[in-house]
Amino acid sequence: DDTFYKRAVEYRDKGKHNVIVGGLSYGQGSSREHAALCPMFLGVKVVIAKSFERIHSANLINFGIIPLMFKKESDYDGIDSGDEIQIPNIRKVISKNEPLIVKNLTKGKDFEVNYELSERQRNILLAGGMLSYIKNK
Repeated sequence: DDTFYKRAVEYRDKGKHNVIVGGLSYGQGSSREHAALCPMFLGVKVVIAKSFERIHSANLINFGIIPLMFKKESDYDGIDSGDEIQIPNIRKVISKNEPLIVKNLTKGKDFEVNYELSERQRNILLAGGMLSYIKNK
């Protein structure tokens, strides 16, 4: 998406959060921290993908970005670039390790996502990332 950077900066500067939607093995390839650091600076708070590469998922968590997976892969096809996504009570739901529902406000549809987070990873995300987590300990 050639316009992602421009839109992400615009939304971030307006105080809105960005969501990345990805396919299979999101984060495959070089698992350097930059792959998670750049989205963090662009205001990305959540990545919803069909699946994640393990190291990249850990890097996202360390930078305060929540990795979510489609419960039904077919829900991936129901999201288009520019759709407005809402995830109600995400902090509360993740803190309690409960099922999470994502709302596509543009299309008027909801879908469930999964997340595989240890208690420590949930605490890191709730703190806003690893640096904040360590600082608050």
